[in-house]
Amino acid sequence: MKTLMKILAGFVMVIVLGIGAIFFFTADMVTTADGFFTSVKNDKLEEAYSYLSEDFRAGTSEAELQNFLDQNGIADFKEADWQSRSVNGGRGKLTGSLTTNSGGVVPITLNFVKGADDWKIYAIEKPAAGIQQEVTTAEMPSEQQQVQLVSESMLAFAESLNAGNMTRFHSHVSNLWQQQFSPEKFEQAFSAFLGKGLDLTFLKGMSPLFSTKPVINDEGLLIIRGHYPTEPKKVFFEQKYIYEGLGWKLAGFSADIK
Repeated sequence: MKTLMKILAGFVMVIVLGIGAIFFFTADMVTTADGFFTSVKNDKLEEAYSYLSEDFRAGTSEAELQNFLDQNGIADFKEADWQSRSVNGGRGKLTGSLTTNSGGVVPITLNFVKGADDWKIYAIEKPAAGIQQEVTTAEMPSEQQQVQLVSESMLAFAESLNAGNMTRFHSHVSNLWQQQFSPEKFEQAFSAFLGKGLDLTFLKGMSPLFSTKPVINDEGLLIIRGHYPTEPKKVFFEQKYIYEGLGWKLAGFSADIK
């Protein structure tokens, strides 16, 4: 009996040490989050903007950030409570809720990247309010948003084909993907489509059909597969998105006509 109690005591101690480690390794992320929301509270937008990662700032203007804060009641911030914390190498996450001065509660998730000196906010996620159908996680966009993502990406691709270069498409994708590949690299990757007189801009007036249920994989990528019901051949696609800044940004794209 005494041996069992020692084992249980040791197990409890491991749990306590584990929780303590999580709080220790995420403390700097909480400091960054507190700094960001305190700046928001004090109407110091430029200062709040400095807590964001380079990718976040590259894809989101100060005006867009302010609009997001206003629309979601975050500008009325009073205090934050983090119920979940995690860190994995140079990436981290805080999930919890914000309390506003008016007494409202805003569910929120902050994704972080480790910079040279400190943690920076890579993305801010706020679940949509209301009834959500067939949503597997709080981060999954609605079906209407999925259609919009696919349509906008396909249009950017089509406009680049018409222009004969991938500049337009390159400007549409996530900053993460932009850093990995130049417009010239994109032109090499999609050389099978360029210079063939292929005009796909007519797809703008069509709704894509999903062949499988969109999913968010273990890497946090939103994967959408499907086709456009064109005749006599169909336009198939697979698009991958990463949540960057304040929304989903394209991080992978393939198309086929058959």
